[in-house]
Amino acid sequence: MTLHDNPTREWAPTASDAASPNGDRWSGLIQHDRVHRTLYTDPAIFDEEMTKVFGGESWVYLAHESQLPEPNSFITARMGLRPVIVTRDRKGALHMIFNRCTHRAATICREESGTAKSFQCPYHGWTFRNTGELVGAPWPGAYGDDFDKSRFGLTVAAKVASYRGFIFGTMNPDAPELEDFLGHARPWLDYWIDRSPTGEVLVRSASYRMGFRGNWKLAYDNAGDGYHPAFSHRSLLEMASRMGDSKDMAYFGKTPDDGPMRVYSLGNGHSVIDQRPNYDGPGSFWANQRPQPGRERFEEHIRATYGEDADRLLDLTIGSQINLSIFPNLLVIGNQIQVVEPLAVDRTQLVWHATSIGGVPDEVNTMRMRTQEDFPAFGEPDDQANFEEAQRGLAAAESEWVYMNRGLDIGGWQSIDENGVVVAPVTDEIHMRGYYDEWRKRMRGDN
Repeated sequence: MTLHDNPTREWAPTASDAASPNGDRWSGLIQHDRVHRTLYTDPAIFDEEMTKVFGGESWVYLAHESQLPEPNSFITARMGLRPVIVTRDRKGALHMIFNRCTHRAATICREESGTAKSFQCPYHGWTFRNTGELVGAPWPGAYGDDFDKSRFGLTVAAKVASYRGFIFGTMNPDAPELEDFLGHARPWLDYWIDRSPTGEVLVRSASYRMGFRGNWKLAYDNAGDGYHPAFSHRSLLEMASRMGDSKDMAYFGKTPDDGPMRVYSLGNGHSVIDQRPNYDGPGSFWANQRPQPGRERFEEHIRATYGEDADRLLDLTIGSQINLSIFPNLLVIGNQIQVVEPLAVDRTQLVWHATSIGGVPDEVNTMRMRTQEDFPAFGEPDDQANFEEAQRGLAAAESEWVYMNRGLDIGGWQSIDENGVVVAPVTDEIHMRGYYDEWRKRMRGDN
């Protein structure tokens, strides 16, 4: 078969092309340099990945432990399309239960968060412990003498685990241990957490929610993409130029390909953009940050009050200078946690959580919160406009492919670090190629 017999018409997979000899039906849709448009547009594929990628085969990020600060705390969340409640029981252990009454499927908990030893369904009054067991149903005699409450508890996660405060769940009892799943992403998450002098990260503020008319994978494509900022975020970068000094543009170097920033393909679908090589030691994060109202007075106060420790404290108010993507739904960007929530094949919600940290003066956390305001308000709308325009373009059935070939097979472009991780210039699309490898494994049911 020749892929380009007609140079104006690309190859489309047939039934025979779409399956490899070992029965992998995804081989025709995911190739080494491109993926088929139907991965973003086909409702049947979306339904299947909501079962297999979001919890049926994979670990999925649910919440942060600081959002459940005491015994009997709870927070509602999503595992793909599954509405769930993440709870602490009276002893402080973590659980994930479906927010769906066993009886007639109504949502049992209609608050975002709080404390509760049990949940009573507002529809018919069935009551469940915060660990999922059915406590009682009103007038149970009508269910017969053999009504066994143990059969009607809420569906629970096969596994729930926390890594340094980040709570994940899966419906797969044979899933690898969470630390193994995180793999090479763990040192990057450790770096992000350990910027706090006490290792304490707090997610206590209200979230910032934005929805777009597009497939969830468009957000994941973009999270590890260092190619787009000079174009998509031009207005934000120009706004950040103070007194003619284009500090935020400096990281691009002579060209984006030549700059010092790197992207790492971490395995298991994870990746990270490392912006830190652009900076020059203590105080440089702060010195290169976009302006905020009151910035100069704040810096004067910190330097006068904390002396030699001022550079370190000022840098802690600024983002971590990494964009860490943990497959399939957790993005750690700057000082923020972003959660990808698929709603339909062409609808997605992104939820931003600001963070504060322990072990620093209160005024440092106050400025840290201010520095987390600008990108969701000014940069994220740029990205979401692109996502919606991409989804609109994907409706053109005759143009079948989405390419991820930047940096592919270029000699000397990539390297391997001491951990065996592939490293490339920040504009390489290796992050897409890596996560689609994982996506295919989850859809095949590989453990």
